[in-house]
Amino acid sequence: MTKSVEFYFDFGSPASYLAATQLPRLCEEAGAELAWKPMLLGGVFQATGNHSPATIPAKGPYMMKDLARFARRYGVAFQFNPDFPINTLLLMRGAIGIQLHEPARFPAYVDAIYRAMWVEPRNLNDPATVGAVLQEAGFDPAKMIALASAPDVKDRLKVATQEAVERGVFGAPTMFVGKQMFWGQDRLDFVREALAA
Repeated sequence: MTKSVEFYFDFGSPASYLAATQLPRLCEEAGAELAWKPMLLGGVFQATGNHSPATIPAKGPYMMKDLARFARRYGVAFQFNPDFPINTLLLMRGAIGIQLHEPARFPAYVDAIYRAMWVEPRNLNDPATVGAVLQEAGFDPAKMIALASAPDVKDRLKVATQEAVERGVFGAPTMFVGKQMFWGQDRLDFVREALAA
């Protein structure tokens, strides 16, 4: 049976972005499947009583430096978004909608949103900016807004977020290999080891 990595993520998490830059290659090298699991991090925080590390005065500045260190180690572009925190409800509904209705376009959607969030940061709190980002990536903004507003998409994001909480997820990124849970992009070595076991 092929092993898999279940990757719970939210575009608003810079650590999720960094993990997303590494997991496809890691899974390919391990002969494993990568299962993208969009969730609403704000919903997870609310359900678990957790908060973004960036909001903790003593931890936030350190975390920013540490994320930059990992980006350099991974050899990927990274800029902290000056408009952080971003309300990602629309973006995560879009991810769910694309997965449900146009799965072949999911990688292009993920790439466009992550680029606009953490590579060439734009204010994704602004719906007009989100529309521009989508259009530049070859998506029809009006169609995407309609998709993100569809009842099945809204319901699926709620269910996905609740499922994550029930599995013990408290932050992003969270990866599962079987029943083993790993939180944080700095745990990818453990993910690799779990796949090799």
